[in-house]
Amino acid sequence: MKTNTSETWLKYLGLTAQLLVLIALAVYAGLWLDRKLHVSPLFLIVLPLVVLGGTFYNLYKETVKKKSDE
Repeated sequence: MKTNTSETWLKYLGLTAQLLVLIALAVYAGLWLDRKLHVSPLFLIVLPLVVLGGTFYNLYKETVKKKSDE
């Protein structure tokens, strides 16, 4: 079943917005945790990487699901 291209664009635009917001929150939380725990760049590096990994996994699941629906 073919989907509407505007629906597809909106879906991936939503995933992009989600990625940007989550990375911004992870950077902010990483800075806050680094200041509280005095472990300077640790959480600033780790938290955004975890968010990227989770988001790419979610994107992978969405694209595999889309291919299996076709």
